[in-house]
Amino acid sequence: MNEIASHGRIWDMVVAAGPMVKMVLILLVVLSIVSWAIILYKVLMLRKIEKDSSAYYDLFWQKKDLAHMLNVASQFPSTPMTKLVKGAHDEAAPLISKLRAGYDGSVVEEGLDYIERVLKKTITMERAAMEKTTAFLATTGSTAPFIGLFGTVWGIMNTFRAIGTQGAANLAVVAPGISEALIATALGLVAAIPAVVGYNYIISRTDRITKEMEAFSSDLTNILEKSLRHASKK
Repeated sequence: MNEIASHGRIWDMVVAAGPMVKMVLILLVVLSIVSWAIILYKVLMLRKIEKDSSAYYDLFWQKKDLAHMLNVASQFPSTPMTKLVKGAHDEAAPLISKLRAGYDGSVVEEGLDYIERVLKKTITMERAAMEKTTAFLATTGSTAPFIGLFGTVWGIMNTFRAIGTQGAANLAVVAPGISEALIATALGLVAAIPAVVGYNYIISRTDRITKEMEAFSSDLTNILEKSLRHASKK
């Protein structure tokens, strides 16, 4: 019963808050809801990426065949490694054809350099895609406390205004302004803390996936180099 009553008093304080503080509270609620939506979506997305990437990587080492990995790419829709395989295969296939047709083996080094650049660009683009919308979390984490602080200052200003109007500083006069000030402060922290934690978590997971892509890219380059060297000797 006490908990229910306490919740009721908090709601009463929100309802009794001034228009400016209510606008601050609404803005903070919106920031919090959007932040949680981004966090949940990104966590689920990164889990799928990690699961598909692990399975795809294992299969890659079993087969070591780019053509086969392209054929099964649709079975691993979440991993960006399929795009690395496609980019490497699309660039390597014409080179192998040229080498088998009698082109000079010097094209191997040029081809490998170009393939590495393509892979690096793909990794950069995939990382940017994974980090998309996370800037909102960083913005919320850095601005929400100050937005709440603005509501706090406004509530305290209302308190002093009420004291000046009433000519007294008893609890009945100062309580409404102080209460709305404290609510704004609390809600600013409620919006900011999950956003900061979520941002750091997402960035750390993205860093780990990026390192896995870089390792996979290195493995791809090594296998392609062997294929190109072998084709140049024929």
